[in-house]
Amino acid sequence: MSPRKYILILPVLFASFFSSQKLENLVKFVNPIIGTEKMGHTFPGAIVPFGAIQLSPETDSLSYEVNGKYNPDVYKYCAGYRYEDKTIVGFSHTHFSGTGHSDLGDFLIMPTVGKLKLNPGTAQSPESGFRSRFSHQNEKAEAGYYKMKLDDYNILAEMTATTRVGVHQYTFPKSDDAHIILDLMAGIYNYDDKNVWTYVRIENDHRITGYRQTNGWARTRTVYFAMEFSKPFKSYGQKNFDTKQAYRGFWRKWNQDENFPEIAGKKIRMHFDFDTQENEKVQIKFAISPVSQANALENLTKETPDWNFEKIKSQAQNNWNKELNKIIVNTLSEDDKVNFYTAMYHTFINPTTYMDSNGEYRGLDQNVHLAKGFTNYTTFSLWDTYRALHPFFNIIQPKRNNDMIQSMMAHYDQFSLKMLPVWSHYANENWCMSGYHSVSLIADAIIKGTYNGNAEEALKACIATSNKRNYEGIGEYIDKGYISAEKNGTSVSNTVEYTYDDWAIAQIAKKLGKTDIYNEYLKRSENWKNVFDKSIGFMRPRLSDGSFKKEFDLMSTHGQGFIEGNSWNYSFFVPHNPEELMKSMGGQKKFGENLDELFSMHLPDAFFADTEDITREGIIGGYVHGNEPAHHVAYLYNVAGQPWKTQAQIRKILTMQYKAKPDGLGGNDDCGQMSAWYIFSSLGFYPVSPGSDEYWIGSPSIVNAKLNLENGKTFEIEAKNQSEKNVYIERITLNGKPFEGYKLKHEDIMKGGKLVFFMNYKLKK
Repeated sequence: MSPRKYILILPVLFASFFSSQKLENLVKFVNPIIGTEKMGHTFPGAIVPFGAIQLSPETDSLSYEVNGKYNPDVYKYCAGYRYEDKTIVGFSHTHFSGTGHSDLGDFLIMPTVGKLKLNPGTAQSPESGFRSRFSHQNEKAEAGYYKMKLDDYNILAEMTATTRVGVHQYTFPKSDDAHIILDLMAGIYNYDDKNVWTYVRIENDHRITGYRQTNGWARTRTVYFAMEFSKPFKSYGQKNFDTKQAYRGFWRKWNQDENFPEIAGKKIRMHFDFDTQENEKVQIKFAISPVSQANALENLTKETPDWNFEKIKSQAQNNWNKELNKIIVNTLSEDDKVNFYTAMYHTFINPTTYMDSNGEYRGLDQNVHLAKGFTNYTTFSLWDTYRALHPFFNIIQPKRNNDMIQSMMAHYDQFSLKMLPVWSHYANENWCMSGYHSVSLIADAIIKGTYNGNAEEALKACIATSNKRNYEGIGEYIDKGYISAEKNGTSVSNTVEYTYDDWAIAQIAKKLGKTDIYNEYLKRSENWKNVFDKSIGFMRPRLSDGSFKKEFDLMSTHGQGFIEGNSWNYSFFVPHNPEELMKSMGGQKKFGENLDELFSMHLPDAFFADTEDITREGIIGGYVHGNEPAHHVAYLYNVAGQPWKTQAQIRKILTMQYKAKPDGLGGNDDCGQMSAWYIFSSLGFYPVSPGSDEYWIGSPSIVNAKLNLENGKTFEIEAKNQSEKNVYIERITLNGKPFEGYKLKHEDIMKGGKLVFFMNYKLKK
């Protein structure tokens, strides 16, 4: 059987599993509020797995700048919602989950009663605008459903979603002055020129269509919409907040503010007016499309053909249950179970579906394409998610991950620069973070047999991306073997991340029998040695003349050659060859001592001065779990010959960095990477080096788990004698036979079987 045929029958096998098994109700263990306080940057709203719609509340609308300068408070609103807030300005349809930067927040809707107000007001004086106070006591967030009471208006707001449609249900009081505001200028990370253009067409007394074009993180992004009300509106209007221009055109002949059916401008808020009876429910279906208004309307009619809110909600939650049932887990406490399934929930938010129900999407060339034989995805936060999220998908979501690789190849084919994604969304490349980590995803999928596309073409795309000389110091990296500090502010982290990516390319070449390419990229993968200063035993910026930078601070995250990290964390970033790194640091004993110091040191307050996204909650010693570069580091005690320290640290991180409460994440979830780390580590193993077929053993925190694989097999994990104190592994068996070493093979999981950990509270040295 060919690999392609094998992949195609996987959904059939998995569907047959679900048809013969009763699904457990796992939605009840998902708490979308986790991570909405402090640094988690998650959102609590309604979505379906990998959906294009993320319908969620916005608790403020701060400007990106104040008095011409960056406003640091906007960083708190990367997801639009902060648990700390007491007021809400509305519900919008697109959000990133857990990122440290933002865009989106499209098409904000707010129901009100009483005098019409078309500005949001302020948190200090909510009555000055259309915002409302709310209480967490009157708020509920579930997988696929969100509810909130708007206290100032006595309106109950509920929402659910399909893949491309957000469904609102507002229960109004009796009023002859009820309104639904459509804010087309609101967004996350607001600045004056973010909205490029907005168009609205009133089709009839219950349906409108239009589009919004923004210039944000994605610089050429147009989202089309179709909006339908369950009840005809009695009147409607707009307020245009555009800066007055000398030339106004001849549309000025019309009064466009009241009941005018075609509206255009940069900064528009619209209102739709109703009479309502006591407890009358007014519903809205809001569909989006990357292609056209017609496609948005088709999405709406296909996915939500009726007005049965409870039915749509039930379908959304059934979809979540199907995904969550891919792992059945038992834990020591209910909080652990909530953490586990909320982590699964967060891993199944991004990447997001990026095509209409007819398969069309707008590509990077701004042309309309048809996704043939795959689902096209967007929102690739690859600097984060290559580490654990996509390796997790290679086990639990291989069909989807294959489609994600196909989507990245489509990105490459359509892109004028002929590069794979770095950080992309909505047919845009925004270039955030470093490395060319698409190659890691591709290597991991090819090595593990997930990718059914043309591996030769994928390798060519990887090579082309790695040789883009005029991007982020790649030319100098190729010529010198490192990036010089004078030419790049993140020279060290870029260098070491490129070396890992080059190793990933070498693995693809090896798999395909391309010996010359394998040797070339294996040699490139050793370039980390060029920024490793053996005299101090750490990574260090290097100047173009070959000398190391004299003014250097191991602890600082600012101006030292690293992105979102310091030398202490990045000096362990050689995941593809930790044995050689250990030798460079002075051998096994010294390597272990360095790890000990990392996890036990105390960071001075000055460490936090130059970082927005890390607080002490996200740190253990000097180990920064709230950011990604060191996510593999606790597992490195294995290579240091001290696996019991890996086991102790993993359990400590699981306990300290993940909690079943609003501030339960120690850092940005980053499109599911933090959550994927939790899932892997709680199961007892982790992909230290994606692109290999191995997972390193840690210390499971679950009691037992069953992985229901798409190929119809099951892989079971059991931790005997499990307890909070029994963090050490006495011995392991795989399928009843003794398991030696600390590396579990991918094929051992995918062919099914049982892994048993025998836990103890005593050290085993």
